[in-house]
Amino acid sequence: MSLISLKDVSVGYDDRQKVLDHVNLDILPNDFIGVIGPNGGGKTTLVKTILKALPYSGEVQYSPVIGSDGYRAIGYLPQVSDIDKSFPISVCEVVLSGLQARKRLFGRYSAADKAKALQLLDLCGIESIARRPIGELSGGQLQRTLLCRALISDPKVLILDEPANFVDNKFEKELYAILRQLNDRMAIIMVSHDLGTITSHVKSIVCVNRHVHRHNSNVITPEQLHNYDCPIQIVSHGTVPHTVLEEHAD
Repeated sequence: MSLISLKDVSVGYDDRQKVLDHVNLDILPNDFIGVIGPNGGGKTTLVKTILKALPYSGEVQYSPVIGSDGYRAIGYLPQVSDIDKSFPISVCEVVLSGLQARKRLFGRYSAADKAKALQLLDLCGIESIARRPIGELSGGQLQRTLLCRALISDPKVLILDEPANFVDNKFEKELYAILRQLNDRMAIIMVSHDLGTITSHVKSIVCVNRHVHRHNSNVITPEQLHNYDCPIQIVSHGTVPHTVLEEHAD
C-alpha cells in the first residue's frame, strides 16, 4: 500500500507554464528515492506538493498511517537557505520544534522529549552545541540540526532537499550511513544534484522536468531514460560512474 499517492497532479505559478504537469507517483514503505532533474525542472516543487505546501490540481493522498495533514508522520529537511538564522532559538529548541504538531499551544516538552533531542544531536555529532543559538552555526551545523528536527517525530516518510549542501565530506559519508539505517523503518525521498553520489545509495530514481518518471533502480541507462524523454550522459572512469544531466524534453 502506498504511503503517499499523487494522481494527475499539476502545479503552476501566476498562470505561467505548469511547473509540474499531470504527475502520477506512489511513495511506498521503505522506498529510498533519489529525485533528480535540471535546475528549474520542478524538484523542490514536487517535494512541496507532496507536503501539500503549494496549491495544486489533482490529488495528493496520504495513507491512514500518515494521517490527514501529514505533520506527524512526514519529516522534512529543507535547504538551509530556507531557514531564518536570525530567529532567537537554540539548537536543542529547533530540534524539539519538530514535535510541535503533537503539542498544545505553549505545551511543555517532557524530559523524554529533551533526552531524545540530545540523543539525535549526538547521532549527528553536535550534542556539544545543543544550547548554542542557531545564528552562530555554520551551514553544516545547521543542516545537522534540521535533520535532527526532521527525525524527532519518528516519521514514516523522510524528505530531504539537497541534504549534503554545506556539510563536510566526513559528515556527508556519515549522513548516508544514517539514512541507510533509517530506511529500515521509514521511506526516504532525497533531492540532489549530485547524481554520482545519490545513485550509490538510493534504491530508485525519480526524474523531474515538468513531467515525472520513476525508475525502479538506481542504475539508469541512456536507453531507459530515452524511453521517458529523460536523456542523460554517462561517462565512466574505471568503476566509478559520473552522471551528467542534460536538458529534458517536455
